[in-house]
Amino acid sequence: MRLILLGPPGAGKGTQAARVSAANGVPAISTGDIFRANIKNETALGRQVKEITASGGYVPDEITNAIVRDRLAEQDAAHGFLLDGYPRTTGQVEALDAMLAEAGHSLDAVVELTVDTDEVVQRLLARAQDQGRADDTEEVVRERMRIYAEETAPLAAVYRERGLLSQVDGMGTVEEVTGRLEAALARTTG
Repeated sequence: MRLILLGPPGAGKGTQAARVSAANGVPAISTGDIFRANIKNETALGRQVKEITASGGYVPDEITNAIVRDRLAEQDAAHGFLLDGYPRTTGQVEALDAMLAEAGHSLDAVVELTVDTDEVVQRLLARAQDQGRADDTEEVVRERMRIYAEETAPLAAVYRERGLLSQVDGMGTVEEVTGRLEAALARTTG
């Protein structure tokens, strides 16, 4: 299974990615997790990314594409993967298309978690408090939501035109969302 999970920050992609990954035996690859690990370890990439994300901005495509290319080349992703947080721009869609074509693969499905913006802002502020995420202030969260709506939400149309997109209501309990996500995957990859 080669799957993309779309949705705004705080939609529950990470939680659902972990569940889908475990159920299907494919790695969940989160660019956000990769970036946070580099920030935590104070790598050169981490310092660069920290400055960008502190203002709510997205990491430039060339950096993100290179990280994803390297990660997809790892052995555990040879038979499938779930991408969480990538692609975010049309440039990244094109880069992913090229990566997959080079490897002789294609996507099986794209699932977009749809959520209420105000609910997501509250989720992210609660998460920031619980996890000590300094990058999740209300101003930064709203900026990330604005950028998502402008740059990433249009990707749904690209994947809809390709016949790959399923939209899943991301509101409700984790179990409810998982059930809806599993049903959507059964319909699209079944």
